[in-house]
Amino acid sequence: MKIGVLGLGLIGGSIFKSLNELGYDVIGISNSQGGKYENIYADRAKLKECDLVFVCSPMNKVLDDLKDIEKYLSKDTIVTDASSLKSFVSENKYNYNFVPSHPMAGTEFSGFENSYSGLFKGAKWVLTPFDGIVPETLRKVVEDMGAKVVVTDAKSHDESVALISHMPLVLAQALFMSADDNELAKVLASSGFRDMTRLALSSEEMACDMVKMNSENIQKALLKLYSNIGNLIKENYPETIHKIKENREKMYKDGVNVYPIV
Repeated sequence: MKIGVLGLGLIGGSIFKSLNELGYDVIGISNSQGGKYENIYADRAKLKECDLVFVCSPMNKVLDDLKDIEKYLSKDTIVTDASSLKSFVSENKYNYNFVPSHPMAGTEFSGFENSYSGLFKGAKWVLTPFDGIVPETLRKVVEDMGAKVVVTDAKSHDESVALISHMPLVLAQALFMSADDNELAKVLASSGFRDMTRLALSSEEMACDMVKMNSENIQKALLKLYSNIGNLIKENYPETIHKIKENREKMYKDGVNVYPIV
């Protein structure tokens, strides 16, 4: 089996490096990295040889890329993307076997130079197949990279990531903005503020895509947050935060989300 990775940023580069390390026959397709490595090319026609293709383009470019590669692939080629939203990529049909996906992994950094082979170990990898059936080839490759497959539908995925990924990104940005005009606050800021605002360092292109393309779900998530903040400090604060602490402790072990897959 030959695997292609189109787009070698943080996610695509980490997929490429992971598969190389695992001994898979893999090629990368990248305008910026093409020719720098033995198995990275600029020519997308190289994808003709592939049985499985990961499309890791930015969200504002992924639809064009999914359409563009149709001319190189057969109907039996399995293609998946890595976009952090699933509804918008699920609206079109392609002449290959397209299975939308989203690896729930990343850092605040971007680019091939920041990618690494262990990024997906212990991470959830969401798959939203149209018929609910995940090709075993794709499942095996994802699991070989150390990820745990979660199968759901595109709508549920987009609502959920608004709560645990997109809203936190906006909050990190807003939190930093709130303290940015207070010089003493910035002098005193320590690990708590650092950790709470880490997501403000995320790719600006990715952040703009998330906010633009998932704005309705983000707004709903923010309204839920505002309501919970009000309820949290209104009454029974000691009991409520004790329960929150217990649930938070159960959710992660050694920094990895161990919440059971349903």
